[in-house]
Amino acid sequence: MSDTTPPRYDVIAIGNAIVDVLSPCEDAVIAGLGLNRGGMTLVDADKAREIYAAMGPATERSGGSAANTLAGMAALGARCAFVGQVAQDQFGDVFRHDIRAGGIAFETPPLAGDVPTGQCLILVSPDGERTMNTMLGAGQFLHKGAIDDALVASAGILYLEGYMWDPVEPRAAMRRAMTAAREAGRKIAFTASESFIISLHRADFLELIDAGQFDILFVNEHELATLTGEADFETGLAAVAAKVPVLVATRSEKGAVAIAHGERAEVAAEPVARVVDTTGAGDQFAAGFLTGYVRGEPLERCLKRGAICASEVISHFGPRPETDMIALMDARL
Repeated sequence: MSDTTPPRYDVIAIGNAIVDVLSPCEDAVIAGLGLNRGGMTLVDADKAREIYAAMGPATERSGGSAANTLAGMAALGARCAFVGQVAQDQFGDVFRHDIRAGGIAFETPPLAGDVPTGQCLILVSPDGERTMNTMLGAGQFLHKGAIDDALVASAGILYLEGYMWDPVEPRAAMRRAMTAAREAGRKIAFTASESFIISLHRADFLELIDAGQFDILFVNEHELATLTGEADFETGLAAVAAKVPVLVATRSEKGAVAIAHGERAEVAAEPVARVVDTTGAGDQFAAGFLTGYVRGEPLERCLKRGAICASEVISHFGPRPETDMIALMDARL
């Protein structure tokens, strides 16, 4: 039964709750730990503790794809809530503090037991190269009992992070949230996250698309190719656009395309004086686009918002905005 009550939140998101820990490091330390210099590696809790113990003074910043998107939306004045799993530990406290300090509602109870909060331990070499070691931790154990159906129904859009489709328990949690959103007549947005996630769960995603379960789908051009099996970008767009009310496809320096109910819009990438760190570019593009979308703005303007947000985040380290985003939008739109 559809809920005609105006939404309390613009967006509620389900995603990984991760704390990024960044520390400058000599290459000898990276070699001694047996790490893949310049790469991203999934590690277990024991290895994460070993790496953390070897790190020097560090900067801790909350991360996670969907959480980053909400941080961008909140900076633009949107009303947001987050569902994600942390543990009863130091990093759980950091994540909880950061997301609430950003004006985002976060009430998921911490996970009891020995599983730590998810971390991405980032060792920065003298030449700026980043060696990333991710321990997903408690985030893999978000269970469907943590989903508050009434909370989901109180948001205009349910936003799902593709990374969370891989672990079994969060996948069940997201399916429950999708049912709650549909019963309340709310919209569902999905971000594909990474091509390797699509490769693992392509059949699921295609089934959901064919069934009309996604109102908004975010992909980059590589994810689109993996999803459709089409190397040609335009052919891939055509394969999905008829099945998803709003399709948004980003292309890095080539800009972005959106197709909504047959209407097509495109924008160029925003100019950036110097690209410092591309981490979070897709997350912030989604933040800008969704903020315009919930305000009923034209498709091209939504894309423009996304491009502005992406350009801001790649101009500095870290996946969340560090500028007055409302002022930036006022200056560029």
